[in-house]
Amino acid sequence: MAIRQVSVFIENRPGRLAEVTRLLGGGGVNIRALSLADTEDFGVLRFIASDPDAAKKILHGAGLTVRETPVLVVEVPDEPGGLAGALACLDSAGLNVEYMYAFVEKSGSAALVVLRVEAASAAEEVLRSSGYNALGEEVYDL
Repeated sequence: MAIRQVSVFIENRPGRLAEVTRLLGGGGVNIRALSLADTEDFGVLRFIASDPDAAKKILHGAGLTVRETPVLVVEVPDEPGGLAGALACLDSAGLNVEYMYAFVEKSGSAALVVLRVEAASAAEEVLRSSGYNALGEEVYDL
């Protein structure tokens, strides 16, 4: 099941990232996983929040540009080549991974990764049929 990732566009200047995280923390929103990509002038902070609706409301209320994107959180074996196997399944099905990042928590002997795939439901089906577990909204509470 795809979950909701929040993305916020921020200026690439000192203190801006701290301000965003302070706003979220002050609103009681916990960041579960994150990725930051930047250019010279701006950055895109992508994250899984404990409460995506509250995160969007807080950041939008601060005048920031906020987007929501469906992503998959998948358990992969926490061993050499564990991620490669999951990615090979997607590749064999002709599904492109646009980006990915690691999750904060581990689940037993599995690592958790966040995947942005062009066709999330098709990717989930391919992964599940190959024995991989895609998590749902329970990730907001991990």
